[in-house]
Amino acid sequence: MMQVNEIEWSEAEKEVAKAAFDMAYKREINALIDEVRKQSSEIVEIDDIWRLHDFLSARRHNIDGKYDYEYSGLIFVFASLVKDGWLHLNELDGLNTNKLTKIAAIARI
Repeated sequence: MMQVNEIEWSEAEKEVAKAAFDMAYKREINALIDEVRKQSSEIVEIDDIWRLHDFLSARRHNIDGKYDYEYSGLIFVFASLVKDGWLHLNELDGLNTNKLTKIAAIARI
């Protein structure tokens, strides 16, 4: 049985994966931008600035760690994005059934 990190990706699947990856990234970044606008409009004192800084540092760490486009880990990345609501399974249509089943199963954990 092939391990998850040994899964091969066809050219068509690579195109589907890249489009889905980029879509999820764009959604999360746009949500972050909206949140930063909201928080920055509420800044009244210096502590508010430091809270925003801390929030941004944490989000950057989270996003940088989450969006890793290496095929060996992409099943787990997609499962995480589905679980967090940044991606929907139907947006991965075009991947083979085995990959979709693994992504769905891991997303439920």
